[in-house]
Amino acid sequence: MALFIWKQLPVPRPDDLSQHTRFLTPRTLELVYTTWSMQPLAQDLGDTGAPFTWNEDRRAQLRAELDAYFFHLYGVSREDTDYILESFQTENGGLKNNEIAKYGEYRTKRLVLTEYDRMAAAGLSMENPLVDGENCTSTLTPPPGHGPRHPERDT
Repeated sequence: MALFIWKQLPVPRPDDLSQHTRFLTPRTLELVYTTWSMQPLAQDLGDTGAPFTWNEDRRAQLRAELDAYFFHLYGVSREDTDYILESFQTENGGLKNNEIAKYGEYRTKRLVLTEYDRMAAAGLSMENPLVDGENCTSTLTPPPGHGPRHPERDT
């Protein structure tokens, strides 16, 4: 894709996102580094540990934090965020209906909107990133990027 086309897209530029990597990287790393085959990526991101274990509840919270963060960065209002989340359904399933059947609630919507509100209260914007331990604290214990890992493998 040519640079002039990229600059016309309604997405944050990499330079604009650079100040947000302290928040985004540990969450993304923990979501994608769940197998040894992803170790080169983890090492490129400065992680030298074993892959993270797959914990569905923890992963849902990590995704909710990332989703809410990007809704803020794109300037999507809470009302529109709610509307967008409601659109993830079909007559025969979709995220909303599948989660209601599985959890008795639309868990993703609850988690994302809860995080959206927490981030709004902390003043998240493109110019004001969230920094764990400074102007925000994740509800996850241990914090993002420090979740449970697989045992180290023998080399």
